[in-house]
Amino acid sequence: RFRVLAFNDVVVSKGVKSGMIEFDVHIDGQFVYTLRSDGIIVASPTGSTAYALSSGGPILHPSVKVMALVPVCPHTLSNRPIVVNADRIIEIIVHSDSYARAHFDSHSHCVLAQGDRVVVRRYSHTISLLHPVGHSYYRMLREKLNWNRD
Repeated sequence: RFRVLAFNDVVVSKGVKSGMIEFDVHIDGQFVYTLRSDGIIVASPTGSTAYALSSGGPILHPSVKVMALVPVCPHTLSNRPIVVNADRIIEIIVHSDSYARAHFDSHSHCVLAQGDRVVVRRYSHTISLLHPVGHSYYRMLREKLNWNRD
């Protein structure tokens, strides 16, 4: 059993040598779908403007208590990002034995085998982020994403 805390995102992805991986996604014990893709990103609002955004996921305002599930290069175009309440339990069950990995904020990782489960749930404690006086989330987005630049 491998346990780790992640602040921004949890990513289940294909290994370096493999093609697509196949896995099931469950939310609160309910089957959502079987996905064949390069992986899936479960992102918090703070992680939504990184890898999840570049994979077609939504920008989540930091005040909302949600998680985004963003498929990475899905085999079918009908697999789209889903946003769920942060109190939901996300379970990803690996089907293919193709060197899949789980990454946690890109700092920790573990190798996954067929049948392994990655369970993502909100941590019971919260964190407060401090910003300088005059900080604007929308200004930060404009600067980070080069909005309104000619």
